[in-house]
Amino acid sequence: MAERKPIESWLTDMDGVLIHEGTPIPGAADFIKRLRESGKPFLVLTNNSIYTPRDLQARLARMGLDVPVENIWTSALATAKFLDDQRPGGTAYVIGEAGLTTALHDIGYVLTDHEPDYVVLGETRTYSFEAMTKAVRLINAGARFICTNPDETGPSTEGPLPATGAVAALITKATGKQPYFAGKPNPLMMRTGLNAIGAHSETSAMIGDRMDTDVLAGLEAGMQTFLVLTGLTSEQDTEKFPYRPTKTVPSIADLVDLV
Repeated sequence: MAERKPIESWLTDMDGVLIHEGTPIPGAADFIKRLRESGKPFLVLTNNSIYTPRDLQARLARMGLDVPVENIWTSALATAKFLDDQRPGGTAYVIGEAGLTTALHDIGYVLTDHEPDYVVLGETRTYSFEAMTKAVRLINAGARFICTNPDETGPSTEGPLPATGAVAALITKATGKQPYFAGKPNPLMMRTGLNAIGAHSETSAMIGDRMDTDVLAGLEAGMQTFLVLTGLTSEQDTEKFPYRPTKTVPSIADLVDLV
């Protein structure tokens, strides 16, 4: 078996790896500090499309995690990059928050409910029946269906919330049309992120807390993968999957010395 090349760039998930319910995970600040001191390219990723990178930078800074805006990569940015490559200067009907609408505005998209090229579904805490009905009718009329990510639930202090994947299933049931998911585990999100920082998959690593999104996306993009046990996946859970991470560690603190 060919020996792995040294890791020259790092991609890491945010929730469950660096933070948990608004609190930094021990070792996260040290890991980010070591990355910044090393000068190695890195990205903090999230499938959540609610926030802009600037929003997330401020949120992380309040927790003591100093991550520059250009080192944050969201499913909203990956979706916008995909649409810009596919149909530059297009139109979209959007269900989502500022993270998604800003990303689409920044690539020159017009947001409209009049014969849009795409219906783009992202994360929001206020999914409305009216908006979903409009999405169904536009897709039935010929709009292409895009989703930022397939996550079916999202975390909250009260418990799981229905997320983009669950609402996408509702729209699919009503239209018979499957969406294209731009976020993890689609390796497209990883490849566009790597391109954004000028990194290569064979010398990159992905850190995540989920086997079905983080590890799978890293694996399919050709990267080394590290699973941390501070999020959704337990060590026992890993045995249920037909693929494995390169290495499983208790937390991000165990990876500081690898940078």
